[in-house]
Amino acid sequence: MMSFSLLHSPHSLNLNLHPHAHFSQPSPFPMSILRRLTLTLRPRLHHNRHRRTATTCAAVRQDTTLWTPAPLSEVEPAAESLFHIAVDISATPDLVESHTRAGQYLQLRVPDAPKPVFLAIASPPKLASARGAFEFLVKSVKGSTAEALCALKRGDLVELSSVMGNGFDISRIDPPEKFGTVIVFATGSGISPIRSLVESGFGAAQRSDVRLYYGARNLQRMAYQDRFKEWESSGVKIVPVLSQPDDSWSGERGYVQVSCAGIRLDFHMIDLHREAFKKVKQISNPLSTGAVLCGQKEMTEEVTSILVADGVSGEKILKNF
Repeated sequence: MMSFSLLHSPHSLNLNLHPHAHFSQPSPFPMSILRRLTLTLRPRLHHNRHRRTATTCAAVRQDTTLWTPAPLSEVEPAAESLFHIAVDISATPDLVESHTRAGQYLQLRVPDAPKPVFLAIASPPKLASARGAFEFLVKSVKGSTAEALCALKRGDLVELSSVMGNGFDISRIDPPEKFGTVIVFATGSGISPIRSLVESGFGAAQRSDVRLYYGARNLQRMAYQDRFKEWESSGVKIVPVLSQPDDSWSGERGYVQVSCAGIRLDFHMIDLHREAFKKVKQISNPLSTGAVLCGQKEMTEEVTSILVADGVSGEKILKNF
């Protein structure tokens, strides 16, 4: 992916944002698979029987998922093609208690939809305890279960699986005094579990440099702008990165994995970003640096490669899958 912007002072930015949006000055720094059934080779006469047996076994395993019905409490637009979805889980205390860490996710089923959708929980665990709700940021994709979900109304019933995943293991970049630099990268709806992390708290105020590089196509597709000021006050500096901004945008352009290199690149120079990052050498102490990644696979792979090449331990690069 690509990035094309030099850094600008806040005085040069001409932003047309949500009225409560707040950004820091940009910085040069910078998801159980079923076991395969072993089918012993048999004469061709028995082949179809074994295929039916395997299919039946897989179906039985898949059907063991425990589904909990719950009503929607909110369905609101969050940004272009993105929806804020809240589900009332106050009547299911076991589900409330199962959300223990930012970055966890679950499956959600919609009536008449062919298959469930996996969704990262956007709200912090404390919200489930205090208000009995799970919140999600859902991208509406034509023909998908997500689109069917976003078309529902408050009070409509959906079904939730149990909470899954280990989430972001913040203990790997604690204590804050030892890991003073934490760089967070998110793209699109990948900001969802990052919201949970920021609002759960991970000692950002006790760290020397915590930055969130948030990539989106444009400001119209950037969710949670109304929360940026609150996030900043907790110690997380926001650096938006737009891949297709309008002409008035003077902030970071391109893609977050290249913005972490901190220099301007042209489209045809995309393959050079790793070398550029090495030259910039903005990580003063890689051993005291951690990172949190969520978003497109290509982004997470590229950012991981860049950071590891510059000396950041792979154990200190957190993902929620």
